[in-house]
Amino acid sequence: MTTGRSRKRGDVARRFGCNIETVRHYENIGLLEAPGRTASGHRLYSADDEARLAFILRGRQLGFSVEELRGLLSLGGSDPAACGEANALTQRHLADVRAKLRDLARLERTLVTISGQCEAGGVGPGCPILDALSAGPTGL
Repeated sequence: MTTGRSRKRGDVARRFGCNIETVRHYENIGLLEAPGRTASGHRLYSADDEARLAFILRGRQLGFSVEELRGLLSLGGSDPAACGEANALTQRHLADVRAKLRDLARLERTLVTISGQCEAGGVGPGCPILDALSAGPTGL
């Protein structure tokens, strides 16, 4: 563990605005190494531990999967090869995000269409929305 300041798990969680269980989870799945402990058993997180947690939390905010983060964390450093690998992984993630956006746009168009078929504001015989849903999947 790096010398210098150390914080307990609850303090670290508060500092980063996450749950104590979130920190514990990242330890349990091996993204965050288990920190050193005091004689009384309290976990103490170093500045390096906190930097790694910040990286993980920011990566999750950006939608990177645990496995993608595992890959990014394994690169470490700032050598050009690591940067190239990080960029390749990020480009794949970006392609996935763009595909999801296209799917969401199709979903929006479908919902606009079926809700627009409800001319009487829900008053009248039958319901075009329920009829459209009853028709089953159509590939949107």
